[in-house]
Amino acid sequence: MNKRGQAAMEFLMTYGWAILAAVVVIGVLAYFGVFSPSTYVPNQCILSAPFGCNAGVANNATGVILEIRNGGGEAFTNLSVAISGLGCVGSNTSISEIADGGLKTITIPCTPTVNSKFKGDITITYKKEGSNLDLTSSGTIVSKVT
Repeated sequence: MNKRGQAAMEFLMTYGWAILAAVVVIGVLAYFGVFSPSTYVPNQCILSAPFGCNAGVANNATGVILEIRNGGGEAFTNLSVAISGLGCVGSNTSISEIADGGLKTITIPCTPTVNSKFKGDITITYKKEGSNLDLTSSGTIVSKVT
């Protein structure tokens, strides 16, 4: 009777050591960031119509830099670009006009944390040429901070 009990205990101990080893391996992989999806997310910049974002970069020294293209079929005036995100809240109101099909590079000064992923919301306020109504376009930017 004791021999069967000993065999069962040895069988369970073998499984116990295997499970312990698996838990240790998973813990080590999690510690080194293998299961962190933010390290694999590519840089992206998305804006709603009538604007398009060619590129967006977050830089600790200068801030967030956006390349915005006007795809609305007409010129827009009084542009104000604002960004809010982790470690960065700022705006740039220095763009007086963007022509149809035009491309503008805009810098929003802030200091996001180096070697982290920056995710922010973009809001563009603009007016159609000859109009007094404020219109808005929104989007997001995801970038590794350099």
